[in-house]
Amino acid sequence: MRAAVLHEIGQEKLEVLDDVEAVGFGPGKVRLRIRATGLCHSDVSAMSGVLPQPAPFIPGHEGAGEVVDVGDGVTGLSAGDRVLVCWLPACGACPSCKRGQTQLCLAGFMNAGTPNFKRPGGDVFGFAGTGTFTEEVVVGAGCAVPIPDDVPFEIAALIGCGVTTGLGAAINTAKVEAGSSVAVIGCGGVGISTIQGARVQGAAQIIAVDPVASRREAALRFGATEAVAPDGLADAKQRITGGEGFDYVFEVVGKSATARIAYENTRRGGTLCVVGAGAMDDDFQVNMFELFFDEKRILPSMYGGGDVLRSYERAIALWRAGRIDLESMITHRVRLDGVNDALDQMRTGESLRTCIEL
Repeated sequence: MRAAVLHEIGQEKLEVLDDVEAVGFGPGKVRLRIRATGLCHSDVSAMSGVLPQPAPFIPGHEGAGEVVDVGDGVTGLSAGDRVLVCWLPACGACPSCKRGQTQLCLAGFMNAGTPNFKRPGGDVFGFAGTGTFTEEVVVGAGCAVPIPDDVPFEIAALIGCGVTTGLGAAINTAKVEAGSSVAVIGCGGVGISTIQGARVQGAAQIIAVDPVASRREAALRFGATEAVAPDGLADAKQRITGGEGFDYVFEVVGKSATARIAYENTRRGGTLCVVGAGAMDDDFQVNMFELFFDEKRILPSMYGGGDVLRSYERAIALWRAGRIDLESMITHRVRLDGVNDALDQMRTGESLRTCIEL
């Protein structure tokens, strides 16, 4: 089958190959035919080495498709079922799951270091234990979550990561209050979803911050009340909050420098929510006096900060009710040479009908 492969960490170009085989099918596993996949910034971070990932590997962890076959012991799934790919499935038995923090379950990471593809030249890994830039993939049964018939594959793929992460940061983690002021730093797919989550929660002012003009324009369409370049944030803070700082600031970039900017633009007693996935050697620093004196809450948000299955259901309900716009996100595109070219090649096939670039 065909798949888009990154041969070495640090390369920017994916190569579409037709000699890739999905492996590992057996008890507790399902084989999926991928119908739609999204490009999340985490895929790019893995390609560059910011996030740890063995190579060669197939990027992609936002996906949706159909069940082709189920292994022994798999219940609740059968061939032909429409599913989205959950890259971080919950085991249901570990301490995190028992506490209701299924987004912190580590069971899904146990398979991330095991190759789930192969070529004549050797093993190939799937990003985050999945790898959706391909026509078929074998994953654990917990990674295949059934979706209703009225949810298009393209929408389901988005819900599989970016939408769930952004909405959840605003709703589950920060618990944005109605009438509050919000700033979102970084307006890619996850940032756009964070903006929509803040709007659903009833925020009065939502300031989108991004250096890319097209992203700022998109943020306004998705619910931001104002969009500024990074050098305009100080002025927005002064005009909107009287210089005090925003009630909530979301860092959706994954860098210590932007996290520090987010901290400095959060009011005393306000909330800084860190959503971006960054590098292990990039340290965020605050001094002990400001940590005590400013009483700012620093809240990391992993995969939306809540039970992912419940978060999927909530996203679908909000979409059905017209409270969030997911169709427009499918065409919210950022050009990434070397990645887009490969996705364009994959799109020409009958199996992978649609690719979503965020």
